[in-house]
Amino acid sequence: MASVLIVGANRGIGLELCRHLSARGDSVLATCRRSTPELEALSGVQVHTDVDVTSPETVAALVFRLGPQSLDLLFIVAGIMKPVDLAHFNADLVREQFEVNALGAVRTTVQLLPCMKDGAKIGLLTSRMGSIADNSSGGSYGYRMSKAALNAAGRSLALDLRPRGIAVGILHPGWVRTDMTQRQGLIDAASSAEGLIQRMDELSMDSSGTFVHQSGELLPW
Repeated sequence: MASVLIVGANRGIGLELCRHLSARGDSVLATCRRSTPELEALSGVQVHTDVDVTSPETVAALVFRLGPQSLDLLFIVAGIMKPVDLAHFNADLVREQFEVNALGAVRTTVQLLPCMKDGAKIGLLTSRMGSIADNSSGGSYGYRMSKAALNAAGRSLALDLRPRGIAVGILHPGWVRTDMTQRQGLIDAASSAEGLIQRMDELSMDSSGTFVHQSGELLPW
């Protein structure tokens, strides 16, 4: 039984990761800013509220609450997407997405490293919209830029954590029907979660730091 922490677990993909991992017998801890009835209804999931990736103080409080607990798997799911195109470029909205999707995700990971076992795994939920080579439609400046930054940080984390045997997965969940995508997409959150878990189960030190679709397809940077 693995000990798993999912950051950003109150809905969508994070909620389904909790559901699937707890159902297979893992010990699941879930964090969010505010819980939901759906999350509270999951049996055996320990919920920690008031955890915000943009607030180092709330993450530090979580680390204190975890105490001597050690983690086998960390999923960083929390993220936001706000439209920013060339005709309506808004630097504040770009900055907000950087704060959550890139800086918040990486800073939270770093703060939680003392709770992680040597040989543990980290899954960073990113997007193929952060791929420069795959960008054929333009737009979405804040989201693309912040996810590209997260991809770069994920690669560095994989290299820097190699001495501890901690593998890092840089994961695209697919085009998923969630609130973030206004219920548009090719797959549902449950199917995405299944694929993401499989990718993390397969993750090794040899594949650490690669950018991969939940289907298993390797993605270009």
